[in-house]
Amino acid sequence: MKPLHFSLVVACFLLTISGFSQDSEKEKRFKVHTVAFYNLENLFDPVDDTTKFDERSPIMEMQGGREEVYAKKIHNMARVIADIGTDVTGNSPAVIGVCEVENRDVLVDVVNDPLLLARNYGIIHYESPDVRGIDVALLYQKELFRPISHSSHEVKIYDDNTRKRQHTRDQLLVSGELDGELIHLIVNHWPSRSGGEARSRPKRVAAAKVNKQLIDSLQSKDPYAKILVMGDLNDDPTNDSVKEVLKAKADKEDVELKGIYNPYEDMFVKKGYGTTAYRDAWSLFDQIMVTQPLIEKDDYSSFRFYKAGIYNKVYLTTPRGRWKGYPFRSFSAGFTGGFSDHFPVYVYLIREVE
Repeated sequence: MKPLHFSLVVACFLLTISGFSQDSEKEKRFKVHTVAFYNLENLFDPVDDTTKFDERSPIMEMQGGREEVYAKKIHNMARVIADIGTDVTGNSPAVIGVCEVENRDVLVDVVNDPLLLARNYGIIHYESPDVRGIDVALLYQKELFRPISHSSHEVKIYDDNTRKRQHTRDQLLVSGELDGELIHLIVNHWPSRSGGEARSRPKRVAAAKVNKQLIDSLQSKDPYAKILVMGDLNDDPTNDSVKEVLKAKADKEDVELKGIYNPYEDMFVKKGYGTTAYRDAWSLFDQIMVTQPLIEKDDYSSFRFYKAGIYNKVYLTTPRGRWKGYPFRSFSAGFTGGFSDHFPVYVYLIREVE
């Protein structure tokens, strides 16, 4: 039997795949959903929150026009979310993890934008102790995904000199049914590289260890748990946090039961792709990884990983100047009219239909 060939994309969330044998040609049809992640780059509202350091946010540093800038920023975020995956599925993501959001209110404004209102997105969000007041969250289409449980998990890191705790983003674990099938999603925004990559590395290793504990806990209950790990990791697929702690593999053939496959490692190592750029160097900090049951071959009776991508459409890139081709960020010495300093990432999950 020769391998299946993905040949034609059709509407109504269906993908047509042709499989060829020596004797006959067989066509199969698959339902396909997009799972995505997007760093929304400083999505703060224009209201001063005295419980947070939101005055350090770009929008609060503006002397005027905050309401207009906020409205534009909200619409820009909604536009991107509405577009991701539509060229294959005809629909925006069934679920999308997000980070760099100030609170639940900004997410309510995003999902109520005219571009997303009909998708009827639900929101799962917890306030994190992050010093900047930014959180992670999950948006989901209520018609496609039904949350069963969700929880927030802290990452404890400490200053090397003072040993005082440094607060960072919690990690969000959501378990639920995608079209009736149980999946688990872990949404991350790991500590930044402030102070340098080497000095800050232990903080991301600590975040990865929390992730590994969550994965191990799910797999202890069900070794075949379908888990998607997503987020802005502030590390590339080749860094210790991903390779040594999570033990993510670049080759599907190397992934054993309870193992993790990272489709973004080859994109970074072999193709030089990235999701964010700094000083003329690309990094692929935004990733989505999946556990082994999502990459099993030859059985598409339940959801399987199809492929991964970086959503880097032309309108999301800086059109001119020194930073031409970089992500078209929202703020740089004021509001630019852009979107984010990160490109979104996504994966397609497919399941055979009769």
